[in-house]
Amino acid sequence: MQLRQLASLGFAATAAAQIYQGFNYGATNNDGSCRGYDDFRGFFERAKGLPGTDGHFTAARLYTSIQCGSAADPISAFQAAIDTDTHILVGLWASAGRAVYENELNALIAAAKQLGTAFTDRIIGINVGSEDLYRSSAQGQANNAGAGATGAEIEGYIGWMRDWFRGTLLEGKPIGHVDTWTAWVLPENAGVASSVDFLGHNSFPYFETTKANAIEQAADNFWYAVQQTEGVAGGKPVFITETGWPSMGPQQRDAVASVDNAKNYYSQVGCALFGQRTTFWYTLVDANTAQTDISFALTPLDSATPKYDLAC
Repeated sequence: MQLRQLASLGFAATAAAQIYQGFNYGATNNDGSCRGYDDFRGFFERAKGLPGTDGHFTAARLYTSIQCGSAADPISAFQAAIDTDTHILVGLWASAGRAVYENELNALIAAAKQLGTAFTDRIIGINVGSEDLYRSSAQGQANNAGAGATGAEIEGYIGWMRDWFRGTLLEGKPIGHVDTWTAWVLPENAGVASSVDFLGHNSFPYFETTKANAIEQAADNFWYAVQQTEGVAGGKPVFITETGWPSMGPQQRDAVASVDNAKNYYSQVGCALFGQRTTFWYTLVDANTAQTDISFALTPLDSATPKYDLAC
């Protein structure tokens, strides 16, 4: 595929780097209840044991470093990652104001002190925020996407993190930010791209209703979006931090949610990514309380059996 080949050129400089493959994990379940150690450990073990994947889903991306139900306790996923030998793309929520972000920093620094190198050696990178720039953009506001943060705020949070990490086991860990390509390309966000060590790219062709977006166009639409993010990355690594296709949900323009289409997208896009780029698929189990009418999960909550064949 031409677009895929073009997009891959921008990643050549980091081809020798370690490639990770995993899923996204929120702090709560789809009913809003808090996830604990046993939940995270069970999901990490399930991911490694998925039939047809040869045990390659060995990484986890988190959205927060704070344990649900606490003000600033480290999330129990960190200990679960140690106990299951799972690598972690750490996340700090950055759209709830400075006080909450400071709690995020305190939770992460506390985890490094408490858990030591058993934890920090498993850190792939640390994300300051997730889609904050999209939510604060005109597009995000028009879509009622919720509270976000500006580019200037994210830049400030990154500088704050680097300052507080000095002299800790977290010093020198790659720092990034996750957003949509439509946010990354905005001129007002160029400073964020300059401030990070890597860019996280979220892309869902299923939701791109401003152009033809049937499953037949999905792969081309995905790689086009990757190109846009790489175009502002300045040669820095671009991680695929969220992508997937739902097996159930409302039709979005030409995009139809079905098990067959979800498998098709996984085969065309996922299999092209796995082993080539650090990728976090969306998702192992559904947990977004705002998306009760749609399912991106590869497995049901109560079963480790995938909805379709995951072999590439």
